[in-house]
Amino acid sequence: MSFPWAKEYTPQNGLMKFLDEKLPLPRLVYNAVGAGYPVPRNLSYFWNFGVLAGFFLVLQIVTGVVLAMHYAANTQVAFASVEHIMRDINWGWLMRYAHANGASFFFVVIYIHIFRGLFYASYKPPREMIWLIGVVIFLLMMATAFMGYVLPWGQMSFWGAQVITGLFSAIPLVGEPLQVWILGGFAPDNAALNRFFSLHFLLPFVIAGCVILHIWALHIPGSSNPSGVEVKSESDTLPFHPYYTAKDGFGLGVALLVFMTFVFFLPNQLGHPDNYIEANPLSTPAHIVPEWYFYPFYAILRAFTYDFILPAKLWGVLAMFSAILVWFFLPWLDKGPVRSGHYRPLFRKFFWFGLIPVMAVLFFCGGAPAEEPYVMISQIATAYYFLHFLVILPIISSIERPDPLPFSITEAVLGSDKKAVLGENAEPVAT
Repeated sequence: MSFPWAKEYTPQNGLMKFLDEKLPLPRLVYNAVGAGYPVPRNLSYFWNFGVLAGFFLVLQIVTGVVLAMHYAANTQVAFASVEHIMRDINWGWLMRYAHANGASFFFVVIYIHIFRGLFYASYKPPREMIWLIGVVIFLLMMATAFMGYVLPWGQMSFWGAQVITGLFSAIPLVGEPLQVWILGGFAPDNAALNRFFSLHFLLPFVIAGCVILHIWALHIPGSSNPSGVEVKSESDTLPFHPYYTAKDGFGLGVALLVFMTFVFFLPNQLGHPDNYIEANPLSTPAHIVPEWYFYPFYAILRAFTYDFILPAKLWGVLAMFSAILVWFFLPWLDKGPVRSGHYRPLFRKFFWFGLIPVMAVLFFCGGAPAEEPYVMISQIATAYYFLHFLVILPIISSIERPDPLPFSITEAVLGSDKKAVLGENAEPVAT
């Protein structure tokens, strides 16, 4: 969004003038993340996580390209090639640990980014397209991460691929041929490993393209903010640089300290120990689980144990994908006039004491064995999860009485904004 008070880019020397005339990249950067992009003055640290997600995406691409130079996508040597990277390649261990833990941190910041959007209703008009592209990015991330989990060709890699691709067999009529087509055979083998490696290498660049669209869509209506009210005057905004570049830089520094702690001191903490055993199609692990960041959706998949019209396996597959697809419809399910959860007392209660605990329960059950009482608990949590989005949220948006909103962002920050009410040239009024 271009506000009338946005600063114009002015080249300072002959070279910059030449670039601005022939290839205006400096102008693009200035207007996108520089002083020429005014943003709400009340953005909290929760708005840092979009930048952190971008950083971890770049980290994954850079480390992934380096690892791909040494990895061999062949079932006979894939496991050994990973060990070769770890033990024989200069700094290979660092690239591998940074890539493996970077995937986990990427999902951590994305989950916080998503739940910030849910609490502050960032999906509401006029920002629906930003939200929809964001959900597409999340689906692409899940596909990329799953295929990356297969590449080390350990026990969990092989059996995870077997279980997840086996979900396609639940589709009536075309399920089993589709599974065979995806794997290139009746079980994960060379064909599947080659395909997953190719797609795992390609999809991060697709994600990067979607991120560009995501940022482009963001710049049309402008950033949301914790108060949920739109920008009304210049006093509501600050230039992105230097104020938020400094804030994002501080947040990135803190995130890197935590990330490096895991890379250097706890590199295998977020992985599964069985993946350090080479894949053996004749030995099934006692407890097959995906990576930890898929636990909630894995719990939803396993929550369906009874055939009802359709097979239980198909119900589980449909529910697992629907758990994410339901996010696409949030701009139309939540009809409340107020965005920010800070001014929605009923919504806030159901968010903090309903949705968040249920997600924690699903996370726990997804990593637990598929036995009682975990299956029953996942069934109850799954039922609430869908009720929250499909029933509770629409009802809340219809019956809730929101708290009074501040007139402007400046009023939300400073307590009074007479200039916004009366105009920029208004005389001060005693309060």
